[in-house]
Amino acid sequence: MNVIEIKNLTKNYNKSRGIINVNLNVEQGEVFGFIGPNGAGKSTTIRTLLGLIYPTSGSATIFGKNCIEHPQVRSELGYLPSEVFYYDNMRVMDLLKYSASFYKKDCTKRIQELADIMDLDLKKKIDDLSYGNKKKVGIVQGLLHEPKLIILDEPTSGLDPLMQQKFFDLIAQENQKGATVFFSSHILSEVQKMCSRVAFIKEGKIIKLEKMSTLQENSYKKISIEAKSILTTDMFPIHGISKFEVNENTANFIFKGNINSILKKISEIELRNISIEEPDLEEIFMHYYTKED
Repeated sequence: MNVIEIKNLTKNYNKSRGIINVNLNVEQGEVFGFIGPNGAGKSTTIRTLLGLIYPTSGSATIFGKNCIEHPQVRSELGYLPSEVFYYDNMRVMDLLKYSASFYKKDCTKRIQELADIMDLDLKKKIDDLSYGNKKKVGIVQGLLHEPKLIILDEPTSGLDPLMQQKFFDLIAQENQKGATVFFSSHILSEVQKMCSRVAFIKEGKIIKLEKMSTLQENSYKKISIEAKSILTTDMFPIHGISKFEVNENTANFIFKGNINSILKKISEIELRNISIEEPDLEEIFMHYYTKED
């Protein structure tokens, strides 16, 4: 079963770029990564999915229902936006109880449990909180009703490394309990740690959708060579090379393709040293963002 279904979703703004024909599905129980640099269209996709902004064309559903036509479906999801804003004069506990009242159940115990995990002082006023602590309020607010779908838009900005790890542990626990997670980020190490599948978005368009395991398989290699003579960029006229950096007698690059073809080319060069490694997700990501469309 698909918890999220997005079909040909397009949002045009007058002058700035929106999103163009975005297509993706998120399956029940999955932790799905949505990757792209700032301005690529991640937040626009999420806000259109949630019915917070209207699409120009296409459709998006959560649990088979459109958020605009069936706003009640939002009661089954928890959303953490990239920026959080609150009424400054409210105390944290009052705000969270007010949020819980929309779900018509007593979430007091759950709020306390989440606050303890995230080291959040429930007695403080919102305007006395740092940006990082306001983000913690957003995390507790998004999870207090134990949603079946958790949508996270750049969730760790403002959190220190210790709190980031606690947050990831918390999301992993919710996923183990059955929650589906849609995780938007430009921090690739986070996505690599959490997600089973990932979509790359660039300039409003999905350019790749792949299983994390496939991305990290042998189809990509990070190659470094040191030659006995000066190297030049035109010595490697082979399709599949990206991030090529040459400095006198050393060269570094990412290669995607048949490993025999690149080794055959390298064997023509007198070498001092060679290194072939698995690239991390960030280097694979850059392969997509530097190659020509």
